[in-house]
Amino acid sequence: MKLGIVQFKPRKGDVEANLAALGEVFAQLAAESAPYDLIVLPEAALTGYFLEGGVYELTLSAEALALRLADLWRTKGGAKRPVDLAIGFFENDSGNYYNSAMYLRVGERDHEIVHVHRKMFLPTYGVFDEERFLSRGRRLGAFETRFGRMALLICEDMWHTLMPTIAAIKGARAIIVPSASPGRGLGGDGELESVKFWHELLHAQAIEHGVFIFYAGLAGFEGGKGMTGSSCVVDPRGRTLVSAPALGACVIRAEIDFGEVDLARANLPLLGDLNAVLPDLLLDEDLLSHTTATLPPRSPE
Repeated sequence: MKLGIVQFKPRKGDVEANLAALGEVFAQLAAESAPYDLIVLPEAALTGYFLEGGVYELTLSAEALALRLADLWRTKGGAKRPVDLAIGFFENDSGNYYNSAMYLRVGERDHEIVHVHRKMFLPTYGVFDEERFLSRGRRLGAFETRFGRMALLICEDMWHTLMPTIAAIKGARAIIVPSASPGRGLGGDGELESVKFWHELLHAQAIEHGVFIFYAGLAGFEGGKGMTGSSCVVDPRGRTLVSAPALGACVIRAEIDFGEVDLARANLPLLGDLNAVLPDLLLDEDLLSHTTATLPPRSPE
């Protein structure tokens, strides 16, 4: 599978300008001699991330976005080159607003929304304010693609290690991570601490679950906050196959062999061990009592 990750630098709040800029990227990718199988874009790729209350004016339904992306790909030279696209966006679903990511199949004359994931962990601390304006997703699903089973996790979803664990248990062989991560902290080696943490996290999760991770980071500055890009592809052994710098828009490319997932899991069968032990963990009454004790009481209804 030929993978392209577009580290995109949107103009904040200007969907039309960002679609025009994405069209130029699509034209470049469609013109390459070897066709792409999957193209991944970051979280909030067409709007920018820090929108606060302005998010309501910039949301799209999944169906409307899918139509625009499919038409854009075909008109920019991809009509004879079917492709799959994954992109993060702010979604309006009948007046319910989400930070979502969509996996879309684009054919010569048709298109299909394969899956939409709604971000479950909405950061509302520090510089983040998502839960004030958005609803959280309620389910993590893995889905079939023509290349194998995958899952979508959006930014902070990935920081809660239970999420990639569930994705892998549900059969995901690749986890796509659209992200918009502002830079924080400067380490002694000159690398931003937030970027270092992301690298460590992605490598550890890839190794533990024997999955590919496709990380697409938003780039650019919004209100003085710098998004740290750093898009990368990590293989099931935790090796970085290709990576992008923290700053600037760019495209990184990788050839993906999903046979590597089987080899990695055979050599380090951590996921198999988890599947064997998981029933006992789920039946642990002590774990259940601690979990339910933190839940709010239910209404009589």
